[in-house]
Amino acid sequence: MPSLKSHPERHQVERIGWLRAAVLGANDGIVSTASLIVGVAAAAASKNEVILAGVAGLVAGAMSMAAGEYVSVSSQADTEAADLAREHKELEDDPDFEHRELAAIYRKRGLDAGTANKVADQLMAHDALGAHARDELSITHVTTARPVQAAFTSAATFTTGAALPLAAAWFSPVGQPMIVGVFVASLAFLAVLGAVGARTGNAPVVRATLRVAFWGAAAMALTAGIGRLVGTSV
Repeated sequence: MPSLKSHPERHQVERIGWLRAAVLGANDGIVSTASLIVGVAAAAASKNEVILAGVAGLVAGAMSMAAGEYVSVSSQADTEAADLAREHKELEDDPDFEHRELAAIYRKRGLDAGTANKVADQLMAHDALGAHARDELSITHVTTARPVQAAFTSAATFTTGAALPLAAAWFSPVGQPMIVGVFVASLAFLAVLGAVGARTGNAPVVRATLRVAFWGAAAMALTAGIGRLVGTSV
């Protein structure tokens, strides 16, 4: 019989922490920067003004993504730590009740009473807090919050994503050609992003690609309309 070490498995859920932050950062970088560029260009601004607005959006967006991810994921980490501390105290104060609670969880999952009690005995003897964290609180190494990882991932991918429509604007003549060029290029970038993200997570590629491209197109169309309206009125 082959050993477990000879048959290693890597599940896609293990990537969920950094993959979520990476997809969010890159998508936001493309959509927000492209929308900003298209909106400013539609207001009949000069090329220098468009590029300046795009660079400002890139820098501000990357910092905002990093700070936002760090704060939000840190809040999750604080909540997890508080739950673990409370669970640790409950295990010290009333281990018998915690044993019954864990056994009840296993009974609900389909084990008979005797087996559930044996499983609870062995797991609590091995790592009582780990067993309760996993089976009662649903906290595992896969879902544990990592604020620094999320912040750096989002900032880096936002910068990469924002640089793409900015490059398209740089190589396009100002006016309608720039608007069309940035719009088309950004949709292509979003489609690739959706496909890569879906492929990385083993999700349906076509649905993810269409979803990302649709919302990106809607955002750019809206800002282009606002930019043209403001530029005309001014």
